[in-house]
Amino acid sequence: MPTDDLPETFHVTTDEQLRAVSNLTRHRIMAVLRFEPATITQIAERVGIAKGSSSYHVRLLERAGLVKVVRTRKVRGVTERYYAMAARAIVLPDPGEGGPDVLMRHAVADLEAAPADGERHVRMAHLRLTEEQFAELGARLEALADEFRALSDPSLPDASLVFALFHPASGEQAVGGAK
Repeated sequence: MPTDDLPETFHVTTDEQLRAVSNLTRHRIMAVLRFEPATITQIAERVGIAKGSSSYHVRLLERAGLVKVVRTRKVRGVTERYYAMAARAIVLPDPGEGGPDVLMRHAVADLEAAPADGERHVRMAHLRLTEEQFAELGARLEALADEFRALSDPSLPDASLVFALFHPASGEQAVGGAK
């Protein structure tokens, strides 16, 4: 099933959509559907959950508009549905001050669940940059991610890239917020 007709982005704007993407199981289901459509049974096998759980989570994602049925076929009198992402990329709202950053929580959970013997490139760097350097680094990271997303081949193994460039809270804010 080609995904050429998918919109580039889907902006999460409602509480229902945010609840749907906030769940780690649904996040992993969307990862399965990122490159190719799949049935409830295929999703269950790939995520490692029961078929009934897979069906429940996919229904919530579909109701929120994040996934959609892209193809159906009859198999022994039963209609088999193939689900796909509603867009190439899901854009989450800014978590706001003190709000949970769903994207980063899922990224850490995915990293922790990744095989420990697999190759990883994980690094944290504390930098001191001018505002111009900060903006340039952000733009370069985004361009690099876009460049490699364009090279992505669904027949190859998955690789996840997450980056966060931000100004940390000052010492007073960090201490006060960590009660």
